[in-house]
Amino acid sequence: MDAGALAVAIDRARMEFLSLSEAVARFVHDGDAVALEGFTHLIPFAAAHEIIRQGRRELTLIRMTPDLIYDQMIGMGAARKLVFSWGGNPGVGSLHRLRDAVEHGWPRPLEICEHSHAAMANAYAAGAAGLPCAFFRGYRGTDLPRVNPDIRFVRCPFTGEELACVPALRPDVTIVHAQRADRRGNVLFEGIVGVQKEAALAARRAIVTVEEIVESLGYEGANAAILPAWTIAAVCVAPGGARPSYAHGYYTRDNAFYIAWDSIARERESFRAWMQTHVLHAHSLEPELGA
Repeated sequence: MDAGALAVAIDRARMEFLSLSEAVARFVHDGDAVALEGFTHLIPFAAAHEIIRQGRRELTLIRMTPDLIYDQMIGMGAARKLVFSWGGNPGVGSLHRLRDAVEHGWPRPLEICEHSHAAMANAYAAGAAGLPCAFFRGYRGTDLPRVNPDIRFVRCPFTGEELACVPALRPDVTIVHAQRADRRGNVLFEGIVGVQKEAALAARRAIVTVEEIVESLGYEGANAAILPAWTIAAVCVAPGGARPSYAHGYYTRDNAFYIAWDSIARERESFRAWMQTHVLHAHSLEPELGA
């Protein structure tokens, strides 16, 4: 095991149950590469809000589908770079804070690195495997290789086929939301699992917010994934921590808020006013761990 892999193993061996504010204070640092993953549901909004409240800056934000969660972080000046595949308000339109940062440098200039969904998924898997890059079939007939120097093409030494190649994603911190954890720190995802598992395994430190802690995970669905405790740095109880997205089996998506966000975020003043009231001056989700 090389020194980097050993350091990751040591970090993960120290899994703790922490409050969300303590986990962010301890594990998310200025300048970190941070992935907050969740596909359609289980999007870790509570964790993003805590990062904003703690004033983190110079972050490289990584996400397969940056939507409202990164619009808020970018608009509050937390990010210097975005690594992503597709960005928008699902079913509604543009992310106005993301566009303002890219087009006008407000509240600060934002560097962007755009990929396809397939590239992001493969790059996370490569990071989880400890590989330096990912090879896959993709990007044929697209313009992204012209604007993204991280997209290369290599020839397979066995078949001669030309394959796309992108750097592995190895976040300093991955944060995901899940339905529940048991008292040993094992975590269960149910429903659409997206790339949460790969993103957590690729990271140096993984934080998981959960709806509740239970004695036994006890799942029945076929579409589920478990992260064992040794892969996680901290588990934080944050009921409702994925709102306004949804948590399968716990609460539904707040579609009205996604529509409302378009007008809230369209202007800088209305955006800042909403963030001041609902994030900066709001309390983080800090229930008693034994509750």
